[in-house]
Amino acid sequence: MSRKLPRHLTWLEAFVAAVETGSLEAAAQHLGVARSVVSEHLRALEESLADGESLVERGPGRRLRLTPRGERLFAGAQASFHQLDLKRLRDLAAPEPGLRLGLSPTLSALLLAPLARTAAQQGLKLEAAFGGAHELVRQIQTRQLDLALGFTPLPPHRGVEYRVLARLPFVVLAAPACGLPAAASFLRVKDLADRPFVDWLRDDPYGGANSARFLEAGIEVHEVARVESFLQLYPALEAFGACAIAPDLRVLGPFPEHLQAWPLKERKAQAVEVVALWPAGGASAAAEACLKALAGHLRKRR
Repeated sequence: MSRKLPRHLTWLEAFVAAVETGSLEAAAQHLGVARSVVSEHLRALEESLADGESLVERGPGRRLRLTPRGERLFAGAQASFHQLDLKRLRDLAAPEPGLRLGLSPTLSALLLAPLARTAAQQGLKLEAAFGGAHELVRQIQTRQLDLALGFTPLPPHRGVEYRVLARLPFVVLAAPACGLPAAASFLRVKDLADRPFVDWLRDDPYGGANSARFLEAGIEVHEVARVESFLQLYPALEAFGACAIAPDLRVLGPFPEHLQAWPLKERKAQAVEVVALWPAGGASAAAEACLKALAGHLRKRR
C-alpha cells in the first residue's frame, strides 16, 4: 500500500486481498501491513458502503467468505480500481432484494414451494438451505439467515425473535401392516404395546418424550428403527410395517396416502409448534412478505 490511492480504494484493496487470500492475516502479509490495518480498512469500507453491515464473515475452517452484499461488491471490484469512485462502490454494495432462508428438512419438503412462489412474485433472490434446530438458530444469531422455519423445542436463542405459525398435536402414524384398528377414532399409548415402532433419534426431544410415554403407560414396543426427520420416517414405517408417534403435519401438507393416522389421546395433551425465526431487531421486509403469504397458505389448509 505504499503507492498513493484515494482513501476508499485503499479500503477496497484491503477487502479484495482479504477475500482472495481467505484471512486478514494473509491479506496483511500480502499487502505488507499489520493485520490491524487490514481490519481497520475493512471496517471503514463496511461503515462507508454498507451501513456497518458485514461484507465478509467466517466460514468453515474460519476462512473468510463473502456475504450477499460483499459478493456484489467483490464482483464489481474486478474492474479497474480507478474506474471505481465512491458512489459506484456504494451502488455495488447496496443490498440486493433477496431472502436467505433456512428450513428443517421436513418443512423444506412442505413449505419451500409456496415460499419460493412468493419470492418469485416479489422479485426476490432466494437462497435456501437445510438445517437442524441448533444450526438454524446459530445462523439467525450471526445474521447469516434472514428467516428460518423450524419446530419447537428451540435451543437457547438469545438474539432471535420468533413467531408461532402453527400448533401441531401428536398422532399415531402407521403402515396398514402394523395391524392397528383402522376404524378407531383415536388411539392411546397402551394400544401400541408390542407393536413394531419407529422412534426418533435418542438426542431428539420427541424420542425422549416417547420413552416417558411408554414408561407411564407401563408398556414396551418393538423398536425397529430410529430416524431424524419425516422424510426418513415414511419409508421406515412402510418397510417395517410399523407405527410411530409424531406431530400431525396435515395443517402443512398431507401424509402419504398409504399411511394411516389417528389422534393420540393422552392424559395431558402435548403439541409441537412450527415457528419462524429472524434476527433480533425485526424481520426484513422480504421476510415479512414471505411470512404474510405463508400465513395465508396455512389458513387455506385449515
